[in-house]
Amino acid sequence: MAQLNLKIKLYAKSKGVNSVDFLTDVIIEQPAGEEAAIKTWNLSIDEPTAEQLNSFETAGNTAETLKGVLNTRANEYPELKEQLDLLYKDMAADKGDKTGEWFKAVKKVKDDNPK
Repeated sequence: MAQLNLKIKLYAKSKGVNSVDFLTDVIIEQPAGEEAAIKTWNLSIDEPTAEQLNSFETAGNTAETLKGVLNTRANEYPELKEQLDLLYKDMAADKGDKTGEWFKAVKKVKDDNPK
């Protein structure tokens, strides 16, 4: 189930609002054992109904899945200094193409974590 804050961001974007500050624009509360709900709405657009927010469930799930994949990739890529060293060695060995070690390392991470 997509997080409420993500569905709010998607709703706001669909109405032309590209940024939502969850400290001032919209405040969400989640009492213990209950679902999260909008406590305060200070955006210049109408507050969404539950049905309007639910219409962003699929898009929210897709965005959350993509974010997870991108986070996993970021954690699995070699450190930047290691990638630069691989690139240097590939260039010195005249392997600045798909046969180089840098390309193979990055491709493996992407193949193991498809979008």
